[in-house]
Amino acid sequence: MINCIVVDDEAHAIELLTLHIEQTPFLKLVGSAMNPAEALQILNTTEVDLIFLDIQMPGMSGVEFLPLLNDRYKVILTTAFREYALDGFDHNVVDYLLKPIFFPRFLKAVQRAQEIISLSTKDAEDDFIMVKTEYKGKLIKIKTQDIIYIEGKGKYVCFHTRDGEEILALLNIGGLENKLPGDHFLRIHKSFIIAIPFIMMIHGNLVQLEFTKNQIPIGQTYRESFMNQMLGKVITNKKEEGPE
Repeated sequence: MINCIVVDDEAHAIELLTLHIEQTPFLKLVGSAMNPAEALQILNTTEVDLIFLDIQMPGMSGVEFLPLLNDRYKVILTTAFREYALDGFDHNVVDYLLKPIFFPRFLKAVQRAQEIISLSTKDAEDDFIMVKTEYKGKLIKIKTQDIIYIEGKGKYVCFHTRDGEEILALLNIGGLENKLPGDHFLRIHKSFIIAIPFIMMIHGNLVQLEFTKNQIPIGQTYRESFMNQMLGKVITNKKEEGPE
């Protein structure tokens, strides 16, 4: 089942897409929003795979909203104006739907999304690590996509996963850092490595991650490199602005 949301400032457009989604067996509507701010609230609290995103919305357009999604979700753009549709393909969207959206064209787009999501899900499920536990001869498999952050505890590390599980492994955090994919994990403290896709908020010297109430400190040694990496994701009106 593919969890999806609709983001559109027009109620009738949400109603039509809701109807199409309800008629599609492999889709499940988990929320709708009339602007990007409302959409972010849903994304921070709900598992979402696919977003139907209107291009033209007051305040922030769908194309302006796309970079904030960090390529974590598959997106189908919707628009009433054909000339705006191609803008989204710079952001690797699945497809675009021209309003009024008829069901046969809708179905073609979501079938394409289903194929892409199925392939990416298989790749993610195949990506895992095996770690030694505190019990001799025992190895545990941990899926990379499930790790929120890793905490160093002396000669052990603790893997914190998004289902709330804490797995203690006989490893040194320094040695582990070099064996993890650098595009997914980042060390921000002598005792903490975080999963970049789960970053929800940066406040001062603390990072809030999804699926946990724990706030992770940013170590002074790692702060500059971490902030430099995050600046590439920040949307501001002035080039010199960045996170405080």
